[in-house]
Amino acid sequence: MKCKRIKTVLAFAVFSAVMLGGLPASATEEIVISGSTTVLPVMQKAGEAFMAANPGISLAISGGGSGSGIKALNEGLCQVAMSSRDIKASELEQGKVRGVRPVRTAVAVDALVPVVHPENPVSGLSSAQLRAIYAGSITNWKAVGGPDSPIVVISRDTSSGTHETWEQIIMKKEKIAPSALMQASNGAVVQAVSRNKRAIGYIGFGYLGPSLKKLDVDGITATPETALAKKWPISRELYLFTDGEPAGAVKKLMDFLLDPQKGQKAVADTGYIPLQ
Repeated sequence: MKCKRIKTVLAFAVFSAVMLGGLPASATEEIVISGSTTVLPVMQKAGEAFMAANPGISLAISGGGSGSGIKALNEGLCQVAMSSRDIKASELEQGKVRGVRPVRTAVAVDALVPVVHPENPVSGLSSAQLRAIYAGSITNWKAVGGPDSPIVVISRDTSSGTHETWEQIIMKKEKIAPSALMQASNGAVVQAVSRNKRAIGYIGFGYLGPSLKKLDVDGITATPETALAKKWPISRELYLFTDGEPAGAVKKLMDFLLDPQKGQKAVADTGYIPLQ
């Protein structure tokens, strides 16, 4: 079974060869995992520990977006789809036509966070202000307490679950302005915003770092506590989808991910929020 893989797959192959002394002859089972770049760091971190504990199983992990991951699952190109949003009715129907029954497993909690350059004096915005900025009706930072300079709007591409979550919670029925610069991953948003003092973007909680300044929304600060309590207005769960209930090696992986001392520790180590 083949699936388009990004460079992270090579990293996993190198890790296995170096850390495990090469893949043993008994390692004949591979789990192909594809989808959300938000979930990707969790799977990379947990995957290292899982393969070390299960040398008979290898993981091939690639990004590409939530929509592409679910599509790959429905087309039989991967066994596990990573998604930062719930599955759509249309995707369930596409799976049904192909004899695939996507089953959801939540593995982490995330807070979707608006971010700006560290030198931007703005520290918080309302949901209404964010919506107006992304719709294109507010175009200058001066209108929201910042400097007199144009706002450079950075967004995720439309195949991203992060983009769809932003549209659903922040944009409501408004459309993101055509002038917004679309990025293919959380990492690309981080780079774009950190290099432009006029930019604003949004990323998953695990991608926050010193090169960015996170903004409060509606007077609330994004923290693990506010996300778990659903006080943060842009909270969501991160999912893995399988064809039917997990079984065999895939069930071993799911059990590992949900274990508080194993997979959930990896969730916390990558900057995301464990389920409990």
